[in-house]
Amino acid sequence: MIDNALKIIANEVNKYVVRKLDPDRDPSSTKRIATGNVAKAQDADAGGARPDALTTPGILTLVNLEEERLAKSVNNYVRVGDKVEYRNPKVYLNLYCLFAVNHSSYDTALQYLSLIIQFFQYRPFIDHKNTPPDNGLVLDRKVDKLIFDMVSLNSEQVNHLWAILGGKYLPSVLYKVRMVTIEDDAIDMIGDPITQLAMQGQAVEK
Repeated sequence: MIDNALKIIANEVNKYVVRKLDPDRDPSSTKRIATGNVAKAQDADAGGARPDALTTPGILTLVNLEEERLAKSVNNYVRVGDKVEYRNPKVYLNLYCLFAVNHSSYDTALQYLSLIIQFFQYRPFIDHKNTPPDNGLVLDRKVDKLIFDMVSLNSEQVNHLWAILGGKYLPSVLYKVRMVTIEDDAIDMIGDPITQLAMQGQAVEK
């Protein structure tokens, strides 16, 4: 589900940026934003090419994640027909997504960054209604909605983040994405629903 969420986000941002910069181009076949490890973006092989196919100026990288404990349910019972299925509680995750722009022109990099921020101002969330399938890419059915909050970092935090990434600072912005649901389809237990309660030796219909 994490990979699906990031691909959906990158695809939607890419379409927006392409429409703004190259309105005559087909956003489905023109890549300006893609997922990738930004730590590799500034590397080059002997021929001067960037590895890992990081050829797009805009790069979306997952830099951290956290469990959303407030949304976690202790029990996860599901009524299926005349049976009750029990599964382990779902795990709800918040993703920290870094958008960085690696472009030879600094002014162009800032233009990309502005459009990325503008996209999330325009669309603060992604769901199944506003994000139809695109070239076989579909938002996972287990994800109800992806909500975006910009994360403001101070200079010390920015320095620490890029030190971990092992690269020179690139024009970038960090977003917290709520929430991605992780759940296995395996059933832990199946039982009959409770239809009667026994009280003081008498059966009472529920």
